[in-house]
Amino acid sequence: MKYLFLIIAMVFSLNLIAQETTGSIVGKLIDKEQNNEPLAFANVLIKGTTIGTQSDFDGLYGISGLEPGVYTVQYSYLGYETVEIPNITVEADKVTSIDVPMSASSGFQLDEVVVTTVARKDSEVALLLEQRNAITVVESIGAKELGDLGIRDAKTATTKISGVTESEASGDIFVRGLGDRYLSTTLNGLPIPSDNVDRKNINLGLFPTRVIQNVSISKTYSAKGSADQASGNINITSRELAGSSELSVGISGGLNSSVFQDDINNNFKTSPNLDDSTFGFYSSKNPLINQVTQQGWDPIIRENPYNFGANITMGKKFFNNKLSFLLTGAHSENYIYNVGSFQFLEFGFVQIGVPDYVTYQTTINNSALLDLTWYINDKNKIKSTTTFLNTLNDFVIEQGAAGEAQISDDTGNRGGSEFARDQNTKQTQLLVTQLIGQHTLGEKNNLKWAVGFNNLNADEPNRIRNQLFFDANGPSDIELNSQGGFNQRKAAQLIEDIEYNGYINDSFHVIDEEDSGKSFDIDLGLAYRNKERDFSSEFIGVTEPVRFTLSTNSLDDLNSIFTIPNFQDGNLEINQLGQNSNGERQDTYNGTYESKAAYADFNVQFGKWNVNAGLRVQLDDIFVTYDVGNDGGSGRVGEVNQEYNNVYPSVNLKYTLNEKQALRFAGSRTITLPEFKEIAPFEYVSPSGLVVLGNADNLTASFSNNFDLKWEFFPSNDQLISLALFYKNIENPINRTLAKGGENRLTFDNTGDNATVYGIELESKIGLITPIVNEDDGGYSGIDLNLVFNATYMEHKQDLKFLTNDEGGVTEFFRFGSSRETGLEGASDFIMNTSLNLKTSGDNKFAASLNASYASDKIYVLGNPDGTANYDYSYNDNIVENGFVVLNGRISKTFAKKLEVSLTGQNLLNPDIKQTQNVLDNFVEIRDFSDDIDVRLGPNAPERILRSEVVRQYKLGRTIRLGFNYTF
Repeated sequence: MKYLFLIIAMVFSLNLIAQETTGSIVGKLIDKEQNNEPLAFANVLIKGTTIGTQSDFDGLYGISGLEPGVYTVQYSYLGYETVEIPNITVEADKVTSIDVPMSASSGFQLDEVVVTTVARKDSEVALLLEQRNAITVVESIGAKELGDLGIRDAKTATTKISGVTESEASGDIFVRGLGDRYLSTTLNGLPIPSDNVDRKNINLGLFPTRVIQNVSISKTYSAKGSADQASGNINITSRELAGSSELSVGISGGLNSSVFQDDINNNFKTSPNLDDSTFGFYSSKNPLINQVTQQGWDPIIRENPYNFGANITMGKKFFNNKLSFLLTGAHSENYIYNVGSFQFLEFGFVQIGVPDYVTYQTTINNSALLDLTWYINDKNKIKSTTTFLNTLNDFVIEQGAAGEAQISDDTGNRGGSEFARDQNTKQTQLLVTQLIGQHTLGEKNNLKWAVGFNNLNADEPNRIRNQLFFDANGPSDIELNSQGGFNQRKAAQLIEDIEYNGYINDSFHVIDEEDSGKSFDIDLGLAYRNKERDFSSEFIGVTEPVRFTLSTNSLDDLNSIFTIPNFQDGNLEINQLGQNSNGERQDTYNGTYESKAAYADFNVQFGKWNVNAGLRVQLDDIFVTYDVGNDGGSGRVGEVNQEYNNVYPSVNLKYTLNEKQALRFAGSRTITLPEFKEIAPFEYVSPSGLVVLGNADNLTASFSNNFDLKWEFFPSNDQLISLALFYKNIENPINRTLAKGGENRLTFDNTGDNATVYGIELESKIGLITPIVNEDDGGYSGIDLNLVFNATYMEHKQDLKFLTNDEGGVTEFFRFGSSRETGLEGASDFIMNTSLNLKTSGDNKFAASLNASYASDKIYVLGNPDGTANYDYSYNDNIVENGFVVLNGRISKTFAKKLEVSLTGQNLLNPDIKQTQNVLDNFVEIRDFSDDIDVRLGPNAPERILRSEVVRQYKLGRTIRLGFNYTF
């Protein structure tokens, strides 16, 4: 209720600036008698009004803030015939362009006038037009389409673009089979940091659609962008004001089906950290060591955790439409519960086995966007965008409450069952401030520049872990498992990224002959990026000097054990990591990344051909210093420095077959840099017990050669059919792999010398029922029904290294089982996305959408061998994330053109999400067949029998949401 009152108060306080959404008329005036030279200082007037303007030096003019309707426009100039063009339709949120030739002597011909209407930049038609005219292969999805599909964030938005999938296990986005490390992410063309030490790119789920104008993926490389990409660049264009003013508010509520079952809704668990958070902002003044005794260890129960969301958007243009202002903010709370299974296999044997792996997840999001655009004059524009995102994710994960879990190799001689609980809160705060300028320096010279500042804090301030023994068959004492000194612990992980970046691009229009279809443009530019990360990790363990001294009678009453008297009496004591070189009981690293680049990009158009070629010189310097106290008690101090100075070429060819069809070809060479975390020897322990560690000794960058061939067909402005072939060759591919010689550990390595990805990609958007367009007023009537379908089929493989030195000793080996090659991490053989969308006309529009996506099995983690002489039977196979179908739907109804009511359903099929791993069932038979590995792999060896083990399984639940949005 307090949120409702807040929204109502904000609505009434801002109601004075609310107006109807408007449109604009723009265009260019030319002198027919002077070889179509621009006609400056001509008068443009909306007939019957006092609204008008003058053309500038380039003959350009613009009138904005016009109410939707039909107008007559007059063009006059001293000594020239006055031109009057009737029946010009102005539509809300659209720009009508009118190019007019004028003459002092000849008569005016209506067919010489070019009138076009361009939709908002977030509409499907505008984005298809952009895709049609783009030099590179780029695909986009806009805010309007995202709203129709009920998509709530940028991550889900990308998966509606052909060839794009998301890994449910890792959360990574994969484009054409290549994952996080092969992508780059930008906001308005400038890089943004990752919120996770294990990833290169930020979690796109942090960007709600409320702050998005559109999301685009460039699948081919151009020298204008950073060379640190192999599969493409994801660019988020932030929202800006459409029309002269806007004021809208929205509120939504819903639930997840998994939460409202089996009395979970009355016993939903959150960590005690949420007591230190307000409105999704975590704050605690207590150092971590004080949290051991001054904060509880038991989860907090919350009843009826309904999903909730609220948002408000306001904007207006001032000073004769020269200053545009937009402010939007949103708050949401979402809850998920799932129960499944988890196990970790080591060379075919179960190391961790949990048949009841339970997760409670609370997510609180706050977002705000401030956009200021200053149209200084017709030749200069400056745009300032500030984006703030705050996300709090709270997890309570319980393993083994049913009494059947195997969590460690310690039984404590108690004869009971094991139980583990992890409670973790992750607070991510991102501030991105950008200043972007566009300037027309002359008739044939345009300058664009941008500078940005990023400040990211991605903290896990208090991770709580408990491991216990108990008797699941009846009442008994519940005792601590104090093995190792850190099974009862509180830990913290703090990240701060500070980054400065920018670019400047000068475009020269050397030749611009519209009549002959010839043009020659040169772009020269500089780019710079400087990022610094400070990382620290701290563990505070609690142990019993005399094991099994303390006990309790409930898994949810650990507070009765971790009391101040028990510490004072010596029944409990603190255990900390070894000291680092600074005397701190922490693991730390500092990473700096500096990238400098200069590029030249040439674009030539003649007839039906468009040739774009570029060269980029890029200097990348990665420097990591680390100070690890948790290294066998001895500590480890060192540094890693990697420098890459290379030239990266790109070529993009386009041949226009006719007005509706074109062929494209692209080729480029790019780099994939390792991340800070991947080359820092730090161990991160996940809630499931898996350890992720960096590789400071061997990991290096990989290089990719990329080729694309694409056919595009645009039957109309809002329809598309395209077919693409692509091929990538990757040198020294980087993969996440199971570490050798250690249980429950993952690491990163160049697991092969070469990898290839090739495939075919189909994209289509077809109108099944086309509405009837009224030629008089531009409106439409009837039903608009369209089908969007895209599919990708890929073949992918990489060799597995097996390197020896001159003495015959093995130096690097990654082969396992009987194969010498495997697939790429994260690559699905088949990807499909489709949606069926219906809209009606009129003031009270109805819309419905049903969309589905599927990605076949993909490798989550590469396998690893036990040793060089037995890798054929003693090995861990790939962990595979199995394919599943996601089905979402949305219906909405508009009342009185102001109020929209929507009902959204997500994950309607609620499929099982599984990770599986093959195990060699007859390894004893294979092992005993021969002492010679070549014989065991030979044609006479016994047939290998594999069984599939489920290592992770769960359901996400169905989410239903009812929303109301009112536009004033």
